[in-house]
Amino acid sequence: MKRHALFLLLTVVVICTIQAADKRPNIILAMADDQGWGDMGYMGHKVLKTPVFDEMARSGLRFDRFYAAAPVCSPTRASVLTGRHPNRMGCFQWGHTLRKHEITIAEALKSAGYTTSHFGKWHLGSVRADSEVAPGKNGFDEWASAPNFYENSPLFSHNGKVIETKGESSAITVDLALKWMAKVKDKPFLSVIWFGNPHSPHIGTDKFLKMYEGETKAYANFYAEITGMDAAMGQLREGIRKLGVADNTILWYCSDNGGLKPNSMAGLSGKKGKLLEGGIRVPGIIEWPNIIKKHRITNVPANTVDIYPTILELAGIKQPANQPLLDGVSLAPLIQSKTFVRKKPMGFWHYPAGGRGMHAHKMLEALRAEQVAGNQAPAPKAGFVDKKYSLDKFPGPSAWINGDWKLHRVANKEGANPAYRLYNLKKDVQEKTDLAAAQPEVLTRLKGELAAWQKSVVSSLNGKDYR
Repeated sequence: MKRHALFLLLTVVVICTIQAADKRPNIILAMADDQGWGDMGYMGHKVLKTPVFDEMARSGLRFDRFYAAAPVCSPTRASVLTGRHPNRMGCFQWGHTLRKHEITIAEALKSAGYTTSHFGKWHLGSVRADSEVAPGKNGFDEWASAPNFYENSPLFSHNGKVIETKGESSAITVDLALKWMAKVKDKPFLSVIWFGNPHSPHIGTDKFLKMYEGETKAYANFYAEITGMDAAMGQLREGIRKLGVADNTILWYCSDNGGLKPNSMAGLSGKKGKLLEGGIRVPGIIEWPNIIKKHRITNVPANTVDIYPTILELAGIKQPANQPLLDGVSLAPLIQSKTFVRKKPMGFWHYPAGGRGMHAHKMLEALRAEQVAGNQAPAPKAGFVDKKYSLDKFPGPSAWINGDWKLHRVANKEGANPAYRLYNLKKDVQEKTDLAAAQPEVLTRLKGELAAWQKSVVSSLNGKDYR
């Protein structure tokens, strides 16, 4: 009798646990490639048409101070997956990889019962199935990924096997994601969708080019790529509604860095590759109909490093026991309409290392040729940091944002003789008036905070965080 009662009790517990798990939100993390802060209709762009993004900004939580962790692509992508500044793992520049020791958001969610996927631009290393830095080795159950940006009718590595596609690149990426979601919609899922647009070369399709007749060829193609991506986001939103999962799905959209076009930054100084606001401030929107029921605009500073801890908290998942030091903070209270003030400053550091070029189509063509011939080469060793870095010198430009204050540290490639500039972003978002001389106490305080943070980053880089 006791055994029967115990069995019934355990059955109830298991059922309740499953039901609780089923109520956990689905997560979609979508990201553009080189879309500037001003490359949105809702930002007052006079030419660009983004009706879907505009609707998302009117219905969800819109961030007007959302930052990419880095002013170039690969490092920011690493920050999304780990909640850590990319320099902590040696992902200094475009084309650099994840470190194999990192815990990704896909791994953390997968261990808690989520099914996971990646579609689109990877740019964190090889997309060969046996590579330590491929999506499949970093927590993704399903993936159709390109090693870099891609154009229309792209080749993808589908779980390691090269496949062909036909059509506008953003639409293709979303179509692959939705087909996967249809298969797994009965359990909580994570889908990372990273578009290849609007990275150059800009190649719009006829459907969207017609909307920009009268513009120069270069601008027409650039705008057409963004409007194509906008349409793909509409396809995604409609798709998850048809699947019946939209209400309990967190859809988080942002860009990987600032833009390059003169009108992409909406008046901000700087561009992609710079730590001025135009290089790191990017669009940021979250939709979650079950929780975000009213449109809101927030000026709370937020960052791509915040995505990891925020998603874990919203999914009710504790951080892994061996979690390395995080730079991000959970924005869950802000998303849930609770009082939230960011207390943790944000650090930026554009390390002067060379980028690693890779042409996605050529790489995948070569991989396909190997696979057809039946002689695929093993993936090269990757995901390791083999050298030690100095704790005394911090080469290259860095920045520190604490509330409305922003400190720029400008150093050479050796890190010697740095110069400092101080700005109040609330009064001077264009960063034109250097207040370093007028605010010596603020300057001293922020210099100390930045130095301590950079020392911490180098300690992580040298392996301190891994247990």
